[in-house]
Amino acid sequence: MSEIYSDILKQYWGYDSFRGIQEEIITSIGDGHDTLGLMPTGGGKSVCFQVPALAMDGLCLVITPLIALMKDQVEQLRKRGVKAAAVYSGMMRDEIVRVFDNCILGGYKFLYLSPERLSTDLFREKLVRMRHVCMITVDEAHCVSQWGYDFRPSYLEIAKVRHMVPYHVPVLALTATATPEVVEDIQNKLEFSDARVFTMSFERKNLIYVVRPTMNKSEELLNILRGVPQGSAIVYTRSRRLTTEIAKFLCDNGMTADSYHAGLTAAEKDLRQINWTKGRNRVMVATNAFGMGIDKPDVRVVVHYNIPDSMEAYFQEAGRAGRDGEMSYAVLLAADGDKALLRRRVSETYPDEDFVRATYENVCYFFEIGVGEAFGRTFDFSLEKFCRVFKQFAVHTDSALKLLSNAGYIEYHEQQDFRSMIHFLCTKEQLYTLNDKGKDQDLVTQCLLRNYTGVFAGLVPIEEMLVSHQTGLSPERVYDILLTMSRTRVIEYIPHRNTPTVTFTSPRLDTKYIRLGRQVYKDRKEDYSRRIEKMVGYAFSDDTCRSRMLLNYFGDFSAEDCGNCDVCVRRKKERGDYDKARQVRERIMTLLADGEPHAVCELDALGCNADERKKVLRDLLDEDCIAIDMDKIRLNK
Repeated sequence: MSEIYSDILKQYWGYDSFRGIQEEIITSIGDGHDTLGLMPTGGGKSVCFQVPALAMDGLCLVITPLIALMKDQVEQLRKRGVKAAAVYSGMMRDEIVRVFDNCILGGYKFLYLSPERLSTDLFREKLVRMRHVCMITVDEAHCVSQWGYDFRPSYLEIAKVRHMVPYHVPVLALTATATPEVVEDIQNKLEFSDARVFTMSFERKNLIYVVRPTMNKSEELLNILRGVPQGSAIVYTRSRRLTTEIAKFLCDNGMTADSYHAGLTAAEKDLRQINWTKGRNRVMVATNAFGMGIDKPDVRVVVHYNIPDSMEAYFQEAGRAGRDGEMSYAVLLAADGDKALLRRRVSETYPDEDFVRATYENVCYFFEIGVGEAFGRTFDFSLEKFCRVFKQFAVHTDSALKLLSNAGYIEYHEQQDFRSMIHFLCTKEQLYTLNDKGKDQDLVTQCLLRNYTGVFAGLVPIEEMLVSHQTGLSPERVYDILLTMSRTRVIEYIPHRNTPTVTFTSPRLDTKYIRLGRQVYKDRKEDYSRRIEKMVGYAFSDDTCRSRMLLNYFGDFSAEDCGNCDVCVRRKKERGDYDKARQVRERIMTLLADGEPHAVCELDALGCNADERKKVLRDLLDEDCIAIDMDKIRLNK
């Protein structure tokens, strides 16, 4: 089989050989074994499931939470002549049904799905008819573990899916971040038949880790970006507001930068990502919504403006620098107040249990739901309005809703992406008889008719950005025209919206029966607090190599000092200063060894730097080793 795998690699990717542990993972999953692969960012995870799947008969299910990765990999596979499809939020039901039916008929080799899709009735109904599933790939596998830094309850559905496919198929779990505890938990939660774990060293010799203490993060950020003039950059922040403010600050100071966060429309995200990928903007200032599944090789520096709340998150985000193997930098900005801010996140992420119960009750009042009602119902949810009505803090409320979701009482989705929709209310003949449409409206109309079918039969999803690109009109102008056409009843237009939703997964309970189990609350709060303290230790420690600290955290205790991080560089300097001072001291003591007084000016002939000599003389005086009288220096007896 190894020859077959090599042939596939050469045919579809043009590579002559595999990298690292790729071939071991491929052979294991190809032989039908459940397999876990631990590979750092940029380690080539996609090859590990795409190659064996292409060698098998049947469909490969790929479960990933990353829509950007889905779209990118489907596009890349199609370019290579491989049939692939993805199902993600925002797609119309008819589109999803069409994709699933094609999978049943054998029309696709790869089907990418979000973990939330696994529990839907439609998917489960179609899955039992997909009789040729050959393997299941679980990307970001750490999300299945309650001890993982990004636990997602929807990942627990994967084990159920295993029992629904017509025959047992192997599972390949892949992750770039997993502690030994998480490694064991992943295998248990995914019901591995045996333990087959392949680990690639997480060490990145070309990546220099730096913690930069500063009282002015904006100015320090500017200095860093100017100091690394080549290649592109990513700046991570914790808030959407900061992404916009920092991007503007950088642009005002002569840099090309843009912002990226979950609140943008899909079209806006795509455009900004394309502009950055193609080098039109050098710097992307983003929340952690950006970067997953993005393979840009020339990122020379990743800067964390705010300190992440786990070593896993930091390691993964920092690892997006230097994927081409060239020297790159991962810089963490640390201010005096950051330590307190980090520790405050524990109480913000795990608010008091009474507050969580009160939030559940207030949500029920907000939607006017009685006890025993609302099972299975989904509601659009405005966090801002809710907090205003019930006088709750948004951060704590958001955390309480996530805890209620993890406990199984509701499903809370912070952002549900609903695409823009249009429906022509007039016939095609009537459309051509309309007067005073104007040139711009006519351009938009022709573009819609050219790109979208079924617009006269019912609501159809559209992308305003596509219309903008093809017509040459600005996105704002396209939006205004669509609104005008809607007001004049030419079309029905539902603009794109990014709306949080709450779904009741059980009938409303009396609040006194709401319980947060130990695994949902207490254990995870303790684990989160431990992660925070590890991150505090990394950011505010200056006595251990940064690379070694990260590798030790992930269970690699054989790592040596990298020699390049800020701690190692400082030590080198200190050792160099010590060696120089020792040499100066030896020369002075050799001169004075005869016991006679010597003129101070004789020290000039020792060939020592004047500043170094003064420091050594001060030390010798403090130690009472020498005495200096007027212009004479001698040993103390």
